[in-house]
Amino acid sequence: MAIFFYFYMSQNEAHMKKVIVIVVFLVAGLNANAQAKVLKSVNEAGDVATFELDCTVKFQTLAKGLRYNFTRHEFKGPEMKNSYRLLLVMDGFYSKTLNDHMTISAVLEDGTVIEARQIVEDDGYFDGACTLRIKNPKALEDANIDKVIVHADKDVVYDISDKNKAIFKKNIQAVLTAK
Repeated sequence: MAIFFYFYMSQNEAHMKKVIVIVVFLVAGLNANAQAKVLKSVNEAGDVATFELDCTVKFQTLAKGLRYNFTRHEFKGPEMKNSYRLLLVMDGFYSKTLNDHMTISAVLEDGTVIEARQIVEDDGYFDGACTLRIKNPKALEDANIDKVIVHADKDVVYDISDKNKAIFKKNIQAVLTAK
């Protein structure tokens, strides 16, 4: 009887260890892709507040090899409008085409295209980072980003997963509503 009890307990321990390991990986995976915190800073004069995603540890992922940050600059006074910028960082992106500029496009599900011309470094190669000026941030809130296209020696298309679209939308809303 004691041998059976010992065997039963060792089987349950092994089972419990497996369950604990699975739960730890699930929590780590959810945390890695969770919504980012919004950081707020105000310049010395107090007339410009900046709200941006917390990328102090790592950037948010939009697609495999494509990360981002979203920033809102809020100006005090009626003479200046708020400005919005979407920074895209392409991991390991390399173009062998020597250009003086490149075009990066974010295509929304409703067909809207947000485009930026990126001035290429002096050596003629694109460094993998681009800032898109967003004129209508409500468009990013209303329609998901479907894909990002880098027009280089050949077009590189980053398709955005539904999961990353949802996280992106929550992050955009958090920056837009931050006080």
